[in-house]
Amino acid sequence: MLAPTLVRVAAVLALLVTILVARPLTHSSAQSQNAPTVARRELRIGVPGVPGVLDPGAALEGATPLIARQVFDTLVAWREGTTDIEPALATRWSASREGLVWSFTLREGVKFHDGSPLTSLEVAASFERQLRTDVQAAGRAWPALLRGTPGVVKEVRAPNARTIEIVLVQPYAALLTVLAHPGLGIAKPSAAADGAGRLVGTGPYRVVDASVGRLALEAMAGYWGGPPKSERLVFLDVSADDQAEAELDSRSLDIWFPTGPPRRTEGTLSAPGLRIGYLTFQTEKEPFSRKALRKAVAAALDPAILGVALDRAAVPLQSFLPPGVWARREGSPILGGSRTTVKTLIRESGWPKDTKPTLLVPAETTPLNLPKLAETIQLLLGSDELTLNVQVEPEATVRTLLQTGAYDVAIAEATVAGGDPHLLLYPLSTSESATKGPRALNFSFYRNPRLDDVLIRASQLFFRTERQRLYQRAQGLLADELPWLPIYVRLQWAVARPEVRGLRLHPTGVHRLDTASLEPSPAMAPAPGATR
Repeated sequence: MLAPTLVRVAAVLALLVTILVARPLTHSSAQSQNAPTVARRELRIGVPGVPGVLDPGAALEGATPLIARQVFDTLVAWREGTTDIEPALATRWSASREGLVWSFTLREGVKFHDGSPLTSLEVAASFERQLRTDVQAAGRAWPALLRGTPGVVKEVRAPNARTIEIVLVQPYAALLTVLAHPGLGIAKPSAAADGAGRLVGTGPYRVVDASVGRLALEAMAGYWGGPPKSERLVFLDVSADDQAEAELDSRSLDIWFPTGPPRRTEGTLSAPGLRIGYLTFQTEKEPFSRKALRKAVAAALDPAILGVALDRAAVPLQSFLPPGVWARREGSPILGGSRTTVKTLIRESGWPKDTKPTLLVPAETTPLNLPKLAETIQLLLGSDELTLNVQVEPEATVRTLLQTGAYDVAIAEATVAGGDPHLLLYPLSTSESATKGPRALNFSFYRNPRLDDVLIRASQLFFRTERQRLYQRAQGLLADELPWLPIYVRLQWAVARPEVRGLRLHPTGVHRLDTASLEPSPAMAPAPGATR
């Protein structure tokens, strides 16, 4: 009788073990094992400054453009890794012969997050909303990208359900590039379940929850661009390194986008952005009215040594446009040269030995130490008997001195706003921007009718190939004259846990996050033959 009893006891124990093994772990037991039973389909993203209300019209700076990119589609989109464009809500486009009417054909079958169809009337209404006086304020994208409000746009009209026309007051070829900016995303007012008004888009994610310092997005089923890799994106307000590192280590944060280089190096990604630093020469007065002397400065600046001074905040720039901006001129380095070249150029310039010009520099030290960079430039030029004084001033003082031309050479910064080369090369290089005063942008006060002609024509033509040819020519003219000298491009950063896959940085800082997901790391993976 004993043996059958032992058999029954063994059977009961085996059944209990089977039940316990098959039973899913509770939340607390999963934490103790430090390995979830299923892959989390939510990405938690830390950014400085989560907006309380998501409005694409205000998506000009900070974290708002990044978040808006996930919710609001644009007529065209920037290609991966570049500011060249590809179809998005519009599948085709063309411009009239005189460049004043741009026509876009809308994609079929696209719906807003509230289920209503995308039509040209909705697109027109979205643009017109940005033109109303009650939404014109500082930080708005429209005036920054389209030269004011209404700026270059005369009207937006919808001749039929699938065609949108943008009528300009003057030709503005940069329109096509800037239409990819999230600040010009298509939005529609819609009532929430609680009756409150909100804006909805047609993007891969929709807003499902918003609170102070937190914004949750949910993937849209049937999105025209394909299903996003993650079911949810949760944006959390994280600014400090200490907080970000602690939350990454505790797995309460998966990705962090800091404003500058993070302290940690593990899991970091970086890529050149759109903000450049350059030396601007006051070409109206001695000694930098001499082209050979400006070229001597460029030849004396060793990019490897500059890179050390830039640390992790930026990298040396060897072109007039940063990497990723379409029409960039490649293959002709601007910085660096042999000592023989420098000495020859100094001799040709007739450098006055008793002259000691001043290098004007902003007092900024975070995240890029500009006074340190200025001292490095001073040492590099001094080794070739190009002696400079360094003058450190507050940023506002520097700008006033630049606008009035009361300087010799200075470190300045500019951004390729909207990603189009016109928005950098034109203001920094043309005679139109060389009038002293608050509106001055060409701080070198260099005037060249040939360069003006090339840049004006490039700003008016519709054909991308011809525009690229003209910008290549303009950069060639700048390289020969060097009224201003590009020296660095600021880096943008991300920190991601090892389990994050598919995260790719875009030069604009407006990264696509529908391709990113959280996958189990090898340490979290189940044993062979096991299932999740």
